[in-house]
Amino acid sequence: MDKLELTDAEWRERLSPERYQILRQAGTERAFTGKLYDNHETGEYVCAACGAELFDSGTKYDSGSGWPSFTEPAKDGAVDEHVDRSHGMTRTEVTCARCGSHLGHVFPDGPGANGLRYCINSASLDFAPKAD
Repeated sequence: MDKLELTDAEWRERLSPERYQILRQAGTERAFTGKLYDNHETGEYVCAACGAELFDSGTKYDSGSGWPSFTEPAKDGAVDEHVDRSHGMTRTEVTCARCGSHLGHVFPDGPGANGLRYCINSASLDFAPKAD
């Protein structure tokens, strides 16, 4: 997959103010407010900034955290992980591997085989329903 690199001005033009703040400035949305938090349809979750496939609905589950949660990315290399020491704590930030946009964080308390919970901002995602 080719990397997507845009200038800050291009990102601001492409994204809504809320999405720019979350995707490009590592912000977050309030818990239980995102449009995809309670989505139970079958399909793919893609990066709201560049459209890269990130997560599959088959790995989404209700973690009770208030954000869409997944047990794993859709495929190897879909996301990158970085140490995040902001806000007085150490966490693992998750970014889109294609465009570098902030998605959320991954925590070691998930139910899947790998024990991970990818806690992702709904505003960082778009949803593509699977055709019947």
